[in-house]
Amino acid sequence: MTEFYLIRHGQTTANALGLKQGTINDERTYLSVRGKQQALALARHFHPANLTALYVSPLHRTRQTAEIVNAALRLPVTVDERLLEISYGDWDGQSNAKLMQAYPDLFYPLINDVRPNYAATAHGERFTDVEERVRNFTATVVKRQPHDRVLVVTHGFTVRSFAANTTGAQGLALLEPANCSITKIVVEPQTGAQHLIYYNRVIDSQF
Repeated sequence: MTEFYLIRHGQTTANALGLKQGTINDERTYLSVRGKQQALALARHFHPANLTALYVSPLHRTRQTAEIVNAALRLPVTVDERLLEISYGDWDGQSNAKLMQAYPDLFYPLINDVRPNYAATAHGERFTDVEERVRNFTATVVKRQPHDRVLVVTHGFTVRSFAANTTGAQGLALLEPANCSITKIVVEPQTGAQHLIYYNRVIDSQF
């Protein structure tokens, strides 16, 4: 059985400002002071035994988080573009609040986030596209490491997509997890069956 420990990167300036980060990769999306503190707390308190590899999205915020978490673990690192955040297309870098005002029908008002049909207007990536590339990544790792424990440092919507693939959740029935939270899934290599062990655990309260 392959065990995946999925970490969302630490807080960024764009997170704090309420921007749609998507795949932008400039100073707004680097870890904030708070984000670095979160990653350091994670490194201090979360260290499962027998991890064999670390996979990371190519964006700066995930690389920063992975470097902090991996300082003591010293796992071999593989950068994989399938772990990128969802691209919001024309909306990348824009204020979420202003987008909600301009396109109220494309947002869930209760959770202040996009509905799946946002993509046509924003020229963004579809939910199902992210889920598909995550599914492909998962299959690749399971085939390569059928009995290993691996760490994955990625993004909020990407973690949500791992969990959606496991549970069959639609839309945003599963909310994006918190910064530096941990989600665990396991996959049976013989059948490909996936199981969600836990979702969105935060160091301060749950470890």
